[in-house]
Amino acid sequence: MITIDEVCQKALRLPCSPVLLPRIIEVIEKEDVSIEELEKVIRLDPVLASSTLRLANSAYFAAGSNRVESLEEALQRLGLKEIFRLAALSLAGRWMTLDTDGYRWEAGDFCRLALVTAVAAECLAEKVGGVEPRTAYTAGLVHEVGKLAVAYSCSDHFARIRAHQQANRCVWLASEKAILGFNHAEVGSTLLRKWNFPECLVAVASFNPPTHSAPAEMMPLLVNVHAAKYLAASLGAGVAEDGFLFELHSGLLIEWGYSAAVLESALPDVLARSSRLLRENLLHGMLKF
Repeated sequence: MITIDEVCQKALRLPCSPVLLPRIIEVIEKEDVSIEELEKVIRLDPVLASSTLRLANSAYFAAGSNRVESLEEALQRLGLKEIFRLAALSLAGRWMTLDTDGYRWEAGDFCRLALVTAVAAECLAEKVGGVEPRTAYTAGLVHEVGKLAVAYSCSDHFARIRAHQQANRCVWLASEKAILGFNHAEVGSTLLRKWNFPECLVAVASFNPPTHSAPAEMMPLLVNVHAAKYLAASLGAGVAEDGFLFELHSGLLIEWGYSAAVLESALPDVLARSSRLLRENLLHGMLKF
């Protein structure tokens, strides 16, 4: 039987791992961040640097303006918010589009659901408050990254996981734990820690779903992502066979201000933002970054 350490080691050797993202988070969160400092980090990833230039010269950002030819000019034009979104999509998205088996995903489904969850987390952070929207977006994007590692390393065991879940009518995480000895939440938190992600993002992967036993200082972000996961599953974009087999802590959502009315009012905005981001690939099709 494979161990959690072996799963993580296999995942860490996969190409395009988002190891640069924590460094970008660290730089952008500085109060006195300079364009030069950010440029030095982005230049470490040639694909991200090219994407930054391309976005700065797109019709949306360059309308009526001269074309920029240097990365420094591109960063000045885009601003920190757009740079961070682009970096998160480019660095995490490339890793999330790896071809894996296990959860009966269609092409692009894992990344699609992660992106919609990120958008929902950002939207809810703006609506409810208590969480910085950029942090919420990142947390939604990476909170189930352990699923990809489990699917990549443990696909031979999924028939047994599936049979256990159907026989016991339990949540999917419980069946993973019963068959593998660990679950994708444990794998995800281990990976994010090894990649040096901030502790708040490690916690979102660890306490998935959140409970009152989670650290109090982490609860606003944990509940935000839990609510975002529910909204993303409701929209159906990228939902695999385990998609609705998770424990929804509705009482916790209500306690922290995520009532049914709040969630319902957020859905149209989440759908609109996700549609702008994914366009024709909102429900089907491979994603490229």
